[in-house]
Amino acid sequence: MAARSSFLFTSESVSEGHPDKVADRISDTVVDAFLAKDPEARVACETLVTTQRIVLAGEVRATRPGATKEENEAFTQAIIDSLEPLVRAAVKDIGYEQDGFHWETAEYACYLHAQSADIAVGVDSTNEKDEGAGDQGIMFGYASNETPELMPATLQYSHNILKRLAEVRHAGGSQLEPDAKSQVTIEYQDGKPVRATSIVLSTQHAKGLSSEQVAEIVKPYILEVLPEGFTDENTVWHINPTGIFEIGGPDGDAGLTGRKIIVDTYGGAAPHGGGAFSGKDPTKVDRSAAYACRYLAKNVVAAGLADRCTIQISYAIGVAKPQSIHVDLHGTGKISEAVLEDKILDLIGGATPRAIREHLKLNKPIYARSAAYGHFGREPDADGGFSWEKTDLVDQLKALA
Repeated sequence: MAARSSFLFTSESVSEGHPDKVADRISDTVVDAFLAKDPEARVACETLVTTQRIVLAGEVRATRPGATKEENEAFTQAIIDSLEPLVRAAVKDIGYEQDGFHWETAEYACYLHAQSADIAVGVDSTNEKDEGAGDQGIMFGYASNETPELMPATLQYSHNILKRLAEVRHAGGSQLEPDAKSQVTIEYQDGKPVRATSIVLSTQHAKGLSSEQVAEIVKPYILEVLPEGFTDENTVWHINPTGIFEIGGPDGDAGLTGRKIIVDTYGGAAPHGGGAFSGKDPTKVDRSAAYACRYLAKNVVAAGLADRCTIQISYAIGVAKPQSIHVDLHGTGKISEAVLEDKILDLIGGATPRAIREHLKLNKPIYARSAAYGHFGREPDADGGFSWEKTDLVDQLKALA
């Protein structure tokens, strides 16, 4: 049976002030702190945030060339001891200065400890090229030409709405608060997005505002980031549909690292591997290989070889070479999927964990910025952030066709 070409589809996004995203931001702040001191650091950091409380837990390791075991343990502990002001600064940057969650007065507890030796022995190798994957798992990457970012339109527009409202809030005077969620439903005709049938926004706000007043504030900014003519008189709007939304963020609901993986990836328009990204250093293939899959899929679409592309790679813990690769061009390909499966991993050194990190230059403190508004569909930064969004493989891919 042929795939449907006309349908409705919906994706959601959450703001940087959503409790789970606060936790993601803190966990990635920890990753950046360790990578800034040791590019080969190991980090697996989980964060819990709730009313006036921040709790960190997980496994970490930092080393220095030529140092003894005791010196490295002291080095690791020194980084752990330096984290509290960095964590508080991250919460402040998000904008939390509320009685129920305040960057300066929230209780802070850190339970980070040394990485398991059993895990380390599987990942480390005397031959760097044979360095094993940090865990077993399946990773997916996806790209679609339905937006300039080569992302699903439903998710990209949901992200764009919240990013724009965050800009307005940070500029001051809007009476908006950090916690927010968006949701966009789009009608597709012949496989292309044509109009928004429904837009949902729930945003925390200053005391005393009605839903109607919030709608007056936010609706012009929402229209600003959608394509011209994308809404019409039949578009259904729900702005703060439950009414008052004054208590939000970690004071309104506990937040945990890694609970928004569909928001982080493709909004449900494509598979995801099930493993979260935030809080993990790039030896963890949950993160680095998912970035590599997106990088490859995006370059395939950017090269004009398909309108849509999904790539899956799988790994075994402690084993460098991927166990499998699967390419799906969704019936839109101008190249054989088998050819891509045979050749595409060679473009990134075979997609071993070390090769991915070297190709995309992932051993840098570039991750806190990725914690909100999606890990994909972003502009590559000059310092190496979002390197997986580059389209520098286009010519090599065209040569395979």
